[in-house]
Amino acid sequence: MMMKKLLSLASAGLLAAAMPALAQDAALVPYAYEKAVHGGDIAWMSISTVLVLLMTVPGLALFYGGLVRTKNMLSMLTQVFAISAVVCIIWVVYGYSMAFSYGGSMDTYVGGFSKMFLSGVDATTLVPTFTNGVWLPEYTFIAFQMTFAMITPALIVGAFAERMKFSSLLVFSILWVTFIYFPMAHMVWWWGGPDFLAEQQTLKLIAEAAGDTAGAEAAAANLAANGLLWNWGALDFAGGTVVHINAGVAGLVGCIMLGKRVGYGKDSMAPHSLTMTMIGGALLWVGWFGFNAGSNLESNAITSLAIVNTFVATAGGGVAWMFAEWLLKGKPSLLGLISGVVTGLVAVTPAAGFAGPMGALVLGLFAGVACFFFVAYVKNMFKLDDSLDVFGIHGLAGIIGSIATGILVSPALGGAGIPDYTSLPGTLQVGAYDMAFMLTAQTKAVLFTVAFSGIGSFILFKLVDMVMGLRVKEDIEREGLDLAEHGERAYNQ
Repeated sequence: MMMKKLLSLASAGLLAAAMPALAQDAALVPYAYEKAVHGGDIAWMSISTVLVLLMTVPGLALFYGGLVRTKNMLSMLTQVFAISAVVCIIWVVYGYSMAFSYGGSMDTYVGGFSKMFLSGVDATTLVPTFTNGVWLPEYTFIAFQMTFAMITPALIVGAFAERMKFSSLLVFSILWVTFIYFPMAHMVWWWGGPDFLAEQQTLKLIAEAAGDTAGAEAAAANLAANGLLWNWGALDFAGGTVVHINAGVAGLVGCIMLGKRVGYGKDSMAPHSLTMTMIGGALLWVGWFGFNAGSNLESNAITSLAIVNTFVATAGGGVAWMFAEWLLKGKPSLLGLISGVVTGLVAVTPAAGFAGPMGALVLGLFAGVACFFFVAYVKNMFKLDDSLDVFGIHGLAGIIGSIATGILVSPALGGAGIPDYTSLPGTLQVGAYDMAFMLTAQTKAVLFTVAFSGIGSFILFKLVDMVMGLRVKEDIEREGLDLAEHGERAYNQ
C-alpha cells in the first residue's frame, strides 16, 4: 500500500553532478521504468474492494447484531452502516489526502491536503504497487483503501455496544478517523514505491561517486521520506497495527470510559441470535480474502500466498479456540468457534503476505488459545465490559500477529523474506533477515500504536463526553436503543 511521493525527486543540479559518475561507472545509470498497468491487477483489486465492503455491510453488522440483545439489534446494524457511509464521504473529501499524500514538514506523521476532494486525481493518474514498473489506476487504490477506513471505526462500536448515544458515536467516529486512523495509515503505509526508491538509491550512489555531497544528501532524504513506522522497518501487510490494534485499543478505552452496561453481571446479556452471528462471521471470512490478499495490490504469487494463509490461519484460530473451550469449559460452542475464526483472521492480517503457510497455521493456533484465555478469564478478572470482545479479539490478536510477523517472515521458517526495494538496477530481491532487528521494529510499532490510539482515543472520548455526553440515560438503556434512538424494532413482536 503506497502512493507516489509528491517531491522533487532529482533536481537539475543533481543530474548535472551525476554526469562525471556516469562516465566512471556505466552500471550506475538511473533505471528507466515503464509504467505498466495490467487488467488482471485492476480486476483483482476491484473484486477485493467489494469483498472488503462485504466484510463491513453486511458481515460485521450481522456479526455484531447477533451478539447483542434483541432490543439493540437494529441499533448495531444502524451504527455500522452509518459509520461506513459517513467515513466513505470523509475519505474522498480529505481522508485520502491525509493518509496518502505528501505532508510537508509533517510527512513522517501525516499527509497534507493537496488531494482534498480528490484534487489532481483522474482516470489517467496512477499509483505504484510493490513491483518495479507495475502500477494501478489511482481510483482503484482510492476505493480499496476507502473500505479499510470504513470498517476500522465500525469495529470499535462492539466494545461499548448497547449504551452509547448514536449522535455522540457519529461525532466520535468522525474525530477518530481524522486524528487517529488517517495518521496511522500514513505512518505505516506511506512510502515512495519501488520505482522511486530504486531511482533515489541510484542517484545517491551516482552523487557519492561524483563527490556531490549535496546531491547524495538530497537523495538520502528522499529515501527516508516515508511514514514513521515504515522507516522503522515495521511490517504490516494488511492492517495489524492500522486496523486491529488501533480499533481494539480504542474500543478498550471506550468501554472503560462509558462504564459497564446496566445489569452487567446480574442480568442475562446472552447473544440473541447466534445464527445471525454465524452468518456475519462467515461473511467476514469470505470478505477477508479481499482484505488480506488484496493488500498485495497485484495478482501474483504473493496474492496466492496471502489467500492460502487466510485459509489456514483462520481455520487454526477457530479449531484452537474450540478445543480450548471444550477442554476447559466442557462444551465446544458455536460462538467460541466463530470467535476463534475471527481471531485467526486478525492475527494473520499483518503477516498474510510475509509468513509461510505453516507459520500462518501456528500463528492461528497460538492466537486462538491466547485470545480464548483472555476473553474467558482475564476479561472477567478485570471486570471489563468489552461487550463484543473487540480488544480481546482484534486488539490482542493484532498484537500477537504483528509481533509474530517479525519472526514468520524469515525464509528459514518458510516466510517470503523482506523485499529489498533499493536493489540495483531495480530487480526486486530478498534482503538479509535479522530477527533481532525485526522483533525490535515490530515491538516498537505495536507499542507506538497502543500509545497513539489509547491516548488519542481517550482525549476524543473525553471531548465528546464534555460537549454532548457519551452514554444514553439508564431508562433508555433498559428499554433498548432500537426504539429509543431510532424509533424502530429489528423484529415484529
